[in-house]
Amino acid sequence: MSARVLRIGVAGLGRAFTLMLPTLRRDARVRLVAAADPVTAARTQFERDFDARTHDSVAALCADPDVEVVYVATPHELHAEHALLAFAHGKHVLVEKPLAVALADCTRMIDAAAAARRHLIVGHSHSFDGPVLRVRELIDSGEFGAVRMIHAFYATDYLYRPRRPEELRTADGGGVIYSQAVHQLDIVRLLGGGLVRSIRAQTGTWDPQRPTEGAYSALLTFANGTFASATYSGYGHYDGDELADNISEVGLPRSGTDYGAARRRLAAAAPDTAEAALKAARNYGGSAYVPLADSVAPAHQHFGHVLVCCDRGDLRPTPHGVAIYGDAERRFQPLPAPTVPRAEVIDELWSAVVDDRPPLHDGRWARATLEACTAMLDSARDGRDIVLQYQAAPGSR
Repeated sequence: MSARVLRIGVAGLGRAFTLMLPTLRRDARVRLVAAADPVTAARTQFERDFDARTHDSVAALCADPDVEVVYVATPHELHAEHALLAFAHGKHVLVEKPLAVALADCTRMIDAAAAARRHLIVGHSHSFDGPVLRVRELIDSGEFGAVRMIHAFYATDYLYRPRRPEELRTADGGGVIYSQAVHQLDIVRLLGGGLVRSIRAQTGTWDPQRPTEGAYSALLTFANGTFASATYSGYGHYDGDELADNISEVGLPRSGTDYGAARRRLAAAAPDTAEAALKAARNYGGSAYVPLADSVAPAHQHFGHVLVCCDRGDLRPTPHGVAIYGDAERRFQPLPAPTVPRAEVIDELWSAVVDDRPPLHDGRWARATLEACTAMLDSARDGRDIVLQYQAAPGSR
């Protein structure tokens, strides 16, 4: 094992952090050395779990001399502010998706990273998932010819999980566009070549008690002629994991006995403050916090059903590998279960910081995905195609 370890300070100990925590615990290339969060219970738990210091502000965390990389896991609307603080103190930044809520903020973050000569990496998005990356490799091999069409579909109970008030306000980065479409469109862009030319979309806001987008369907046209459909529902009826071998989004088997659980939990909470309190209780350090199992997941993470149609075959990433449908035969290319969940994120972070290699999921790539997401909102509002301007191809810098 290399003696080199990336020293990470965490800005925000909420839900995003808990999903990355199994990775940060198990990957020997990183060490958690500090954290910042306004919630005392979360800071106390972090100090106890990692024998590490905590700060009551992100500014103090960014000024901590022992921190090499700041992992920005604060609410969406704070990503830009906190990333800019980190760059001002000479830190590398790993920021949760989406990069920001506004394209102008994305550009500020990109420029700040360049001025500081530090790396900006955006993740986790599900385009890091091993089977998705393997499909991209198969496309690049040329064996199946050009990509012609992509279909992506997923359905979850996202909208009925406990939310803070701002998570139900689109202007603050709430709803499924900024939290879920960013996953799906990142996958579609990676597999389609990155350069989306235009988007036409419809969105659904169907529950007055959850006044933000809970569903969408979009048609993406790429500069190379590829087209893609992306559809998602977060209204908690059909479970898209049925199309993924009953493996959950985080790579764990689904029990099949928890249908409707999110709606039932939400029904037990009153609006606004009670719902926010319910979410806080389930967060890191909260009274109802249950950590994700540290045991190795039996499958890869995923974001629903994806089918890539090429000239000489179709490719379908699954939690266990890649299904390949050729001209004359059908076969399955298995991938070993990950020993560290989301290790691909650390692969990219390590390669950037230690080897100074440009990451795939850099600021320009993430800005292009955010542009596609905001174009969906614009298209649905105006009833027209939206032409994109900030797109980036995989590996282009």
